[in-house]
Amino acid sequence: MESFFKFNKTNRQWHLPIVAGLSVGIPMILGWYMDNIEAGKLGSLAGLSILYIQSDKLIERMILLMTCCFGLMLSFSVGLLFSFNPMIAPIALGLFSFGVHYSLHKLQLTRPPGNFFFIMLASTAICSPFQPENIAEKIGYVAMGTILTCGIGLIYSLLTLKNNNQPENSIHRKSSYTNIIESLIFGLIMAFSLAVAFSLNIEKPYWIPISCLAVMQGSSSKHVWLRATQRITGTLVGLGITWLIASGNPTPLIMVISITLLQVIVEFLVVRNYAIAVIFITILTIFLSESGKQLTQDTNEIFFARMIDIFIGSVIGMIGGWILYNAKLLHHATMQLRKARILMKKTNRGTE
Repeated sequence: MESFFKFNKTNRQWHLPIVAGLSVGIPMILGWYMDNIEAGKLGSLAGLSILYIQSDKLIERMILLMTCCFGLMLSFSVGLLFSFNPMIAPIALGLFSFGVHYSLHKLQLTRPPGNFFFIMLASTAICSPFQPENIAEKIGYVAMGTILTCGIGLIYSLLTLKNNNQPENSIHRKSSYTNIIESLIFGLIMAFSLAVAFSLNIEKPYWIPISCLAVMQGSSSKHVWLRATQRITGTLVGLGITWLIASGNPTPLIMVISITLLQVIVEFLVVRNYAIAVIFITILTIFLSESGKQLTQDTNEIFFARMIDIFIGSVIGMIGGWILYNAKLLHHATMQLRKARILMKKTNRGTE
């Protein structure tokens, strides 16, 4: 219980949450100004890539940021392209999740947020209505958001890197076999969570795989269970606050400003106390996913729907986390994979 309310120490600099808020908020403000909030929301999704500036060297940081921006565009594009069929979508998301998890470990890009935002954007897009005539336009809005984010990242780096002499954190390298097994587990669980969401005919099915993914970000089996408990508890509180805000019929401008401030608060809290951060994550994600009119008119329906979605996703994430960090299961799977590779080598030699 102590760890549930404990504030963890972090070396994250205080100005990064502000920059993250600007990267997400500026596209929203531009969308509001041009009377196209939906375009602003798509651009703000790209702003999440600012959290991948994980190097203390300017050139490396910008290369990494641009690569991650391209990765987020690719994730969103894959989701849109495979949103045409609810039977194929879970398979596509599972394969994509496998590829993302495997590739990031190969490239040693495993520090938080890791694979989360790539799979999150793919999950969001793959659950959207299939509208082939609008795919290019939607990807374009995300692309414009990445360009803005890279510009903000460059300015931010030029202003702060000269005073940043923190040593690079060491990265724990996993064996190729372990990486394959973990990536397979991630892919299967994500596919299963989306299949469950579609089978339940949920209006916004992406809430289940995203909640599942968030819980599986834990660093151990115990941490996964803690994150699941924190997510469910924080979500309930966040939904209550969201209900109160929605009851006041906020204007679109207030919603846009709120999203910017909420992003700052979330990035400040998420590395310190996940349970409290989830309260604001819940408000932020509902503001981003629901239109202002629907939020104020269908508040109770949205409240209960999101509560059920997140509970189901968190339970699936707990099961996935248990499988992911089950030492005996991983060891057995790794040994079977090694045997299969040795057998294939012997077979190839025999045919030569």
